[in-house]
Amino acid sequence: MGCGKTMQLLQVAFNYEERGHKVCVIKPKTDTKNGTKLLTRIGPERETNFCFNHNTDLFKEISKKYKDVQCVLVDEAQFLTKAQVDQLMLVTIKLNIPVMAYGLRLNFRQEDGGFEGATRLLQIAHDIEEIKTICECGKKATYNSRFLNGKFVCDGPDVLIDGTTEIEYRALCPACYQKYLEGAK
Repeated sequence: MGCGKTMQLLQVAFNYEERGHKVCVIKPKTDTKNGTKLLTRIGPERETNFCFNHNTDLFKEISKKYKDVQCVLVDEAQFLTKAQVDQLMLVTIKLNIPVMAYGLRLNFRQEDGGFEGATRLLQIAHDIEEIKTICECGKKATYNSRFLNGKFVCDGPDVLIDGTTEIEYRALCPACYQKYLEGAK
């Protein structure tokens, strides 16, 4: 996407660790790019503590192996299940560990139907902060768009990360998204 979510997560991890605190950095296995690492487009990277699938009980995993951390950081949070979001809420309530989740609100069709984790996070999060980024035209970008082999697409599966097709996600302003949408029809 290029909007800075992972960079912000890495900055938070750095700030905690610089002060001598331990963090637990996790991401879903759905995000197959870069294996178990978090990479940013401007360079910084980091190994995750663990990657999880849809069946992982995050509360149990964190309470068994990471209850000594001062913060849990989740990348690609839109891929969480509703149950996992609720499990992370239990981490904050029962273990008294802050959880910061970074992800998209909507899929590339501007619908929430494909990202139950994002929907649930928006419903129960204590705080929500928007990470601002810029569209190719210079305006504020709020839309997630998908390009396959350089061509804008507005249909297909919600999750498409790796494969033989060149996949690119771009952050666009509503006007540029509409322009691409009209050009695709």
